[in-house]
Amino acid sequence: MTPSTQPAALPEHSYGGGGAPGVGHAPARPEEALGELHAAVGRIAANVEKVIVGKPDVVRVALVTLLAEGHLLVEDVPGVGKTSLAKALARSIDCTVSRIQFTPDLLPSDITGVSIYNRQDNDFEFRPGPVFANIVVGDEINRASPKTQSALLECMEEHQVTVDGQTYPLGSPFMVIATQNPIEMEGTYALPEAQRDRFTARVSIGYPDPQAELAMVDEHAGHDPLADLRPVSDAEQVLRLVQVVRRVHLSPEVRRYAVELVGATRRLPELRLGASPRSTLQLVRAARAQAALAGRDFVVPDDIHAVAVPVLAHRLVPTAEAQAARRSPADLVRNLVQRVPVPQPALDGAGHFPHNANPNNHR
Repeated sequence: MTPSTQPAALPEHSYGGGGAPGVGHAPARPEEALGELHAAVGRIAANVEKVIVGKPDVVRVALVTLLAEGHLLVEDVPGVGKTSLAKALARSIDCTVSRIQFTPDLLPSDITGVSIYNRQDNDFEFRPGPVFANIVVGDEINRASPKTQSALLECMEEHQVTVDGQTYPLGSPFMVIATQNPIEMEGTYALPEAQRDRFTARVSIGYPDPQAELAMVDEHAGHDPLADLRPVSDAEQVLRLVQVVRRVHLSPEVRRYAVELVGATRRLPELRLGASPRSTLQLVRAARAQAALAGRDFVVPDDIHAVAVPVLAHRLVPTAEAQAARRSPADLVRNLVQRVPVPQPALDGAGHFPHNANPNNHR
């Protein structure tokens, strides 16, 4: 990634557990694979930042979601660049892209496709909908009815579409980037919990700082930067990067830590609904992608911390008392990160922490 978006590489710690060398570990990753990942992600990040100025953390979450084979929900007030972020990421990758403008009269078949009778062949033929693309940009997803929103449930979870009893697989990679306005309620439908749970991460862009907004005015007032954006990667390369992320090692200690962190959300009195088992899988996948961006082939607790709020907060349903006390799900997740004990590095044969690692460094 570019220097402004590159997460700082963390000091090495041994979270691989004991046992004989190589036992229980993924095969060593070639340095060329990590080099390709950093070069490709750097180009994509630089491309997106031509459109989204001064928001490197937001771009990082979007790239983590892409590498984790997930879906991204961009939720914020109007005019901060939600759709621009989605379109910039889509245009940075040379693959099939479709855009769906969600409206109250949109039907499920407008998304998935429909079977049409062909008089020449005397049979029905399937006409694929816009969901048959590598990257699907859904603008203002909460403006469609729950019936239409549910058309995305099977697509996002199983990467397939079932129409008239026939199942059609979707291509790879497949990513849904949806936007919604959280404060405008007229003519909108809140996303059901099942729909929100299928988004790997949620990100809010927020207002730019004065310097970034001034730079945006200088650079974007005369032309649309999206019009000049050109692809800097392709679907084949993204699939290779996804394979690199899949091979990132996850030790039993860190795996247990992720389960304990997610399980703690289900015991919070401030929540009516905690995080699901699906969120544990998404948290681990995002942590692997975060570790790869940091230049490591293994996950440490700091990777879990870096993605915990974007991955978990939007899945939690606070109680009325928590809402009245203005305790947001994001604040509750940050509090849990501080409270749940962090796993300690494995000891070497002599009973010492390897490389003088201090397990308390992860606070």
